Amino acid sequence: MIYLLVLIASILTASGCSPAQRIAESTNAIRLEAAALAEYGAEIGDQEVVTRANRIDALAGGIVIDLSGVVDRTPAWMGVVAWCAAGVVLVAVAVILWQTGLGTVVRLAIGWLPRRKIQAAEMAADMLDPARPESEREFIAAARASDPLLDSAFRRVSKQRKAKP
Repeated sequence: MIYLLVLIASILTASGCSPAQRIAESTNAIRLEAAALAEYGAEIGDQEVVTRANRIDALAGGIVIDLSGVVDRTPAWMGVVAWCAAGVVLVAVAVILWQTGLGTVVRLAIGWLPRRKIQAAEMAADMLDPARPESEREFIAAARASDPLLDSAFRRVSKQRKAKP
């Protein structure tokens, strides 16, 4: 778990600011250092230091001007990571919906009913209709045939009842 958190933090840190922004920040830091160096050169009276510091400042200013033409690009692997993360989120949402029972509510809201449930409902309606010949036995047989768990539980209960005097 901690490894996952470290990985996520690393990705967020790496993608936190764009390369163009990092270049601009570094260039501004260079210009500040060049200004401090020029001031120091003027204090000690060294014209060579002042000249070179001004040259560094001018070159850094050129970088700032050229930086306006730089376009940030998202690495290809970052796109893959984003799609994978979206897939994981979708699967997680589906699992949460299914496990909490909200999946049933969603299925009912969109009108999707499983075929087995529709067949069981038809058999129950036929059983209750006096004009139809289906009885409770046929309903139970159909339910057992469509649901192996119900069939197994029914056999177990029937066996226990037969064993009791």
